[in-house]
Amino acid sequence: MQIKITLSILTAILLFSTCKTNTDYDKAAVQNPQHLHHALKKLTDVIVHDIFSPPVASRIYAYPSIAAYEALLPKHPAYRSLAGQLKDLSPTPQPAENQEYCFPLAGVHAFLMVSKALIFSEQDIIDFTEEIHEAYRKAGVPKSTFRNSIQYGEQVAQHILQWADKDGYKQTRTYPKFALTDEVARWQPTPPAYMESIEPHWREIRPFVLDSAQQFVPPPPTPFDLNPKSAFHKELMEVYEAVNNLDEEQTEIAGFWDCNPYVQHQTGHVMFATKKITPGGHWMGIAGIAVQSTDADLMQTAATYTCTAITLADAFISCWDEKYRSNLIRPETLINQHIDEKWTPLLQTPPFPEYTSGHSVISTAAAVMLTHLHGENFAFNDYVEVEYGLPERSFPSFIKASEEAAISRLYGGIHYMPAIEYGVEQGRQVGDLLVSRLVIRN
Repeated sequence: MQIKITLSILTAILLFSTCKTNTDYDKAAVQNPQHLHHALKKLTDVIVHDIFSPPVASRIYAYPSIAAYEALLPKHPAYRSLAGQLKDLSPTPQPAENQEYCFPLAGVHAFLMVSKALIFSEQDIIDFTEEIHEAYRKAGVPKSTFRNSIQYGEQVAQHILQWADKDGYKQTRTYPKFALTDEVARWQPTPPAYMESIEPHWREIRPFVLDSAQQFVPPPPTPFDLNPKSAFHKELMEVYEAVNNLDEEQTEIAGFWDCNPYVQHQTGHVMFATKKITPGGHWMGIAGIAVQSTDADLMQTAATYTCTAITLADAFISCWDEKYRSNLIRPETLINQHIDEKWTPLLQTPPFPEYTSGHSVISTAAAVMLTHLHGENFAFNDYVEVEYGLPERSFPSFIKASEEAAISRLYGGIHYMPAIEYGVEQGRQVGDLLVSRLVIRN
């Protein structure tokens, strides 16, 4: 009898110990979001390597971030699901009540599984996923809990991928290329690569929160007129003179916010290309700076990444809708044709129409969302592109950073001022709408 009592007590102690360890582990993991930070950085590296265009990259950031957020929710009842808030997103599968889970593992696994499905370099994500799994094994996650968590992460990932599969992206891969015209005011390919226009059908992609791609149509660009006394010609000369008279600070600002994923260089007969982060990737990095500098926990981190990614994605849809409606010619083309055939902008002109400025739209929208999440006077050092040889820059707020990103396009010689000014307003409208509609806390 004594032996039976002793064994019963021992068994109870072991069970209590195991449950306590699991609970402590989950709590510690929620407070340390390093694996999600690393997963996002890995995704950014793959996006750069695979040379995804800025609009496509924004889509790639959005779906994995949503998957991670939804997979973490069962552990965080204070947060609200995005089902019913995002277009056509049905409720996410729920975990079984009689099983133990490590939801931080489920969340990062869901993020990586969705990422793998959206990029080309799958093996990079597969290898990194194994590294993440090994980190959780070493942390002491029991085998059954580990297995349950992976399975739940897979369920959420598949749910999100099935939803993503119906957003129109695959259909746009089969649509015809952008047709050039002989109209003098319309976009033409620009040197040195003379690439075809990128994503002319992006307006067909299902928005996440916007009612439609046409919800915030900006005023039309200044009427095309090459008469030296016209408003349009003055805007053209403004670009020409701005680049010709750049000071050191303006030159640094333009380079800092270039964010061109594929820059082609030509020296004599030798041509080579450099790859860099996209503008959306830069703002996802800024979101990471915000949460890391405030020691945000895992759920706060996932919410910031998710809201920022969704905002960027809708901002690109809105901006690209206008780009291919107005289809305005770039300053470089007109300056070379009518003012100075040897003139080149400081930055390489991106391969798509001019109006409105993508940097202005998406940077402002992201800044509005980050201000909503982290405050109006959130000072930070932006070190996102140090690895690309760019120095840190300091900003007193997200809005000030977005304003600099916007004006950088004039300094770079690739946008007229109306594209910048109306792009800022368009981005503010997108950002304000998403702030008003995305509810992440109960």
